[in-house]
Amino acid sequence: MEPKDKVLDTIKKAGKPMKAGEVAEAAGIDKKEVDKSIKKLVAEGVLHSPVRCFYDVKK
Repeated sequence: MEPKDKVLDTIKKAGKPMKAGEVAEAAGIDKKEVDKSIKKLVAEGVLHSPVRCFYDVKK
C-alpha cells in the first residue's frame, strides 16, 4: 500500500479531522511522507482542511 493510500485510510478510519503528526503516528509512517501525501490528496480534491493544520476527507 502506498503512503498516500495509508494516509487516506487512516483519516477515514478516524472519522474526524487530523493533524499530519497524528496521521503519521497512527499510520506508522514518517511525517515527511505524510506531508507529501496530504499535499497530493488536497491537490486531487480528496482531502480538505476544515481548520488550519487539520485535514479531513471531502464529503
